Amino acid sequence: IIIRSSYTCATDTVIQLAQTHKPKPDPNGLVFGTVFTDHMLTIEWSLEEGWQKPHIQPFGNLSIHPGCSALHYAVQLFEGMKAYRGPDNKVRLFRPMINMKRMLKSAHRACLPSFDCAELLECIRKLVEVDQDWVPHSDSASLYVRPTFLGTESTLGVKKPNKALLFVILSPVGSYFSTGAKPVSLWADSKYIRAWRGGTGDCKMGGNYGASIYAQYEAVDYGCQQVLWLYGDDHQITEVGTMNLFLYWINEKGEEELATPPLDGIILPGVTRQSILELARKWGEFKVYERYLTMADLRQALEENRVREMFGSGTACVVSPVGRILYQGENLHIPCEGSFPPLASRLLKELTDIQVRHQTHNTLHDIFYSPI
Repeated sequence: IIIRSSYTCATDTVIQLAQTHKPKPDPNGLVFGTVFTDHMLTIEWSLEEGWQKPHIQPFGNLSIHPGCSALHYAVQLFEGMKAYRGPDNKVRLFRPMINMKRMLKSAHRACLPSFDCAELLECIRKLVEVDQDWVPHSDSASLYVRPTFLGTESTLGVKKPNKALLFVILSPVGSYFSTGAKPVSLWADSKYIRAWRGGTGDCKMGGNYGASIYAQYEAVDYGCQQVLWLYGDDHQITEVGTMNLFLYWINEKGEEELATPPLDGIILPGVTRQSILELARKWGEFKVYERYLTMADLRQALEENRVREMFGSGTACVVSPVGRILYQGENLHIPCEGSFPPLASRLLKELTDIQVRHQTHNTLHDIFYSPI
């Protein structure tokens, strides 16, 4: 048996173009994750032969064995990032190497094989280049990139898989929430827990999200759009639905502060979260801390009129303000000046200027990766 290189080599990519092309959707009517482009990337791995050649091929169904570990034991993970079309008509990805490193960390936790982040990113660049016409000509829409990695060994044994498949699909998307750019309402209840210390909450695994769906529907039954996940007997605030959470307030010491829960193994290290922290620290206008926050802290701060804003952040939504939290039968109303409060609006504009309009003055390093 000839052992191939331990890592994928992007220069070996085999490209098979689709013979027919699907019509492009109206960028103003996109529903998140329901439309897919003409092509996809697939890369197979086996213990015996290592990584095989990457293939860019027409979009289609996968063929997997009914006994594969991804179906039975959730040996699976994914990533999410976006490609944006700038005013110069060039297409760029936003900080994709951070996504690649997070994906590699998730792969180690899932006992899936390692890969070279730079080589995988180059394969993704090639895929986006092939389907570049699918990147919307719009400031409010983008092309969502979904790399996925799963164990495909045909055995029911609970163990490291000796076969795996890494694939990437693309989807043009608009606003993540059906309400658009409006404050969201949250249901905070300790009955359900998203993640725990020593678990996989800091990895982007499908099981983390599948297990949250039941609570999400219960939140809707209570008239809320998303779940505010709590942890521990003191009801620590962790994440919001699929977003990281920020609280802009006057803290206990009377200081103006932007706070978000720390990366202690429970919180997913979001790329947008990291970018917001870096931007806010660069401004130097208020304190920026990663710290624990509890519902008692929030409730007291609301009673003392010390809360200015609360918002979530993520690749899909970018920045989403919070307007109301239902907690222990009480509606806690978060201050919102208009539909988008000032700091959330400023951060959204700053990030959008970087992502869409390619304005990098006085902002961050390592923002862009130009695929074309």
